Amino acid sequence: MEFWQFMFVPTILFMLVVAPIWITMHYRSVNRSSRGLSTDDRESIEQMLETVDKLSERIGTLESILDVEHPQWRAQTSREARYKE
Repeated sequence: MEFWQFMFVPTILFMLVVAPIWITMHYRSVNRSSRGLSTDDRESIEQMLETVDKLSERIGTLESILDVEHPQWRAQTSREARYKE
């Protein structure tokens, strides 16, 4: 019985002070995360995607040039990678 009397006050304090603050903060963070991206974030992502597309095209062009000028370059680079491992 003494244990329950000892734990009564901390339990009441937790339920009246800590729990409501905890629940409020939790649902605020859930609400913020569910809003989605801001317009600045969307513009930044669009710009990054355009850059990725340009770089992918450049890589494709460089690989096609290497295929014409040095047909064995792919085999050579894979061999070098094996030796490094």
